Order: sequence, then structure tokens, then C-alpha cells
Amino acid sequence: MTSAIEFRDVSRIYGDVRAVDRVSLSIAAGEFFAMLGPSGSGKTTCLRLVAGFEAPDSGAVLLDGHDVTASPPYERDVNTVFQDYALFPHMSVLENVCYGLRVRRVDRAQQRRRALEMLELVKLGNLGDRKPSQLSGGQRQRVSLARALINQPRVLLLDEPLGALDLKLREEMQVELRNLQRRLGITFVFVTHDQGEALSMADRVAVFDQGRIEQLDTPRALYTRPTTAFVARFVGGANVIEGELAARLSGQPQAFAVRAENVRVLAPGATVPADLMHCLGTVLDVQYHGATNRWLVKLDGGEVFAASSEASSPTAFGVGAPVVLAWSRADAVALSARPNS
Repeated sequence: MTSAIEFRDVSRIYGDVRAVDRVSLSIAAGEFFAMLGPSGSGKTTCLRLVAGFEAPDSGAVLLDGHDVTASPPYERDVNTVFQDYALFPHMSVLENVCYGLRVRRVDRAQQRRRALEMLELVKLGNLGDRKPSQLSGGQRQRVSLARALINQPRVLLLDEPLGALDLKLREEMQVELRNLQRRLGITFVFVTHDQGEALSMADRVAVFDQGRIEQLDTPRALYTRPTTAFVARFVGGANVIEGELAARLSGQPQAFAVRAENVRVLAPGATVPADLMHCLGTVLDVQYHGATNRWLVKLDGGEVFAASSEASSPTAFGVGAPVVLAWSRADAVALSARPNS
């Protein structure tokens, strides 16, 4: 089966910076694919390489099995939605959505019909006469989506499209984007630094750091089975145990990760079952997070460890209290070194 998008050993270099460093990946047709990572990790550069806004210094970019490495943006069957919407302020909503068809010299009656269909699709059918300045941030983002979709691209690229929205609206748009993608069956490539967005929407996620893919997996696998310390910390903020402490707790020097929700906080002197790893520490802080309480504990070796429990559980240990942290060996996920490619 031909991939919608394929990178073959792609690199993009700016001076001494390898923004994208020998990246290879394949994105299936109709997949909702997320590129996740901190600023400067290479994810947006990869998106621009797909769009044709950038050219790789080495390697090849393929769309539907065709090498488009040297093809200009207008020859690629992709469209892009940006964080800042990029709408024309002097045009009405309907005129903004029609723009792509107008450039292609489509008949005006067909332009209007298709644009109205797109506005209905994004739930803005009654706002076609308004200007972008008369819309909310979420409405403007929907107009941007409609404009990008009207040319029926095979691939839709979304560059942190929800970054300018407040939390509630961002969560609503996550649901709408996912439902829209399912209805249309178009390949979506979504760039974000927000792990919640990536985990909640994507079929698969590529986690980027320093121009490379640290791990490419399903959201569930990324969270439950991270393969490197970077992924463990970046996706869900797991505790990472390395060096002498790892050797003492597990009997071998290999680093491992354990999620805060899998860590129990016990009183000193409590009986710890033999099948649990455990260590001693002192509570630095207790944080209330609505559904959960979160403890930050300084271990005897100086490391800071996190544990969490349901907020309904009593917070028996306050700041300064000595505690025992314990977790199942099954919840300790072995980590490997950073990938070489």
C-alpha cells in the first residue's frame, strides 16, 4: 500500500544546526498523524518540507509514492492551516473560503456552492457575510480550515492550529478536528508541542527532539511504554531513574521510568511487599490538581520524584514529612539510549 507521505533519510541544515537530521517515516493515507516536540525540535521544519516551503539538503520526500523533493508547493496536493489563521481581513468569510477556487478560475456559481458546503461542514453556514474581525478565534480557525479543505487536498497540514485558543475552546476544537478528519478521510498531519493534543487526536505520534524522531508509536504506547528518557519525561512527565539509583533499585544500571500515578506514598516503617521497588524521601510539596493530588518528594540521593493519587484520598503527608515511595516492578519501564537515526 502506497503511503500518503514518506520521508527517506531527510535532512535540513541551517549553518551549524541540523534542524532535521536523517529522518525517515511513512504516513498512511487517511491517517491522523501528529508531530510532537518542543520548540526547535524539527517538527515544523518537517511540515514545511512536506508543503514544499523548504527543500531538504539530502534525502527524498514522497507524496502518494511520487518523489516531490524538487516540486514547488503549487504542484503538491496539500494545503496548510496555520496558527495565526492567515485570513484576508478585507474579504468576507465566504470570499476567504472561495479564494483557492478563484485562483484556479473555477466558475463563480460553483465557487459559491462549494464554499457554502465547506462553511456548513465547519458549522459556520450562517456567517459567510461577516469579516474575519467579527469572528471569535475558534470561528476564524474554522474559516481557515474550510479554506484549506475547499480544494479537496489529499493531505492537510496543520501547524499548531489551536495554539492561539483558550483551553476550553482548544478542547472543543480537538473533538471537532478529529470528527472532521474521520468524515472526510483526508490525511491530517498535525504539528504541536502540546502532548494532550497529540495523545487525544492522533492515530500515531512521532516525538521529535534535536531534529530526530525519538519514538514513533500509538498514543497509548508512547505513554505506557516510552523507549527513551526524553519521551518518558516529555510525554506525561514520568519519573526517570538512572545511574546508581537505578542499579540499586532494579539490580542493573539500565535507566527506567515510572509514572507518578503508579507510585504509592507510604509512611516510614510501613511494610513494603517484596515485589515492589521502594526508596526513601522527604515531601517537598503537595499540589492539588482537581481530580488528583500530586506529591513532589526529594529522595535521599537528591533526586526529585513525583507521585499522585485521587484527590479524594487523604493527604496524610505534608511538606517536610519523611515518606516511602513504592511501585510495582511491572510499572518500571526500561529505557534505551537516544536513537542513532
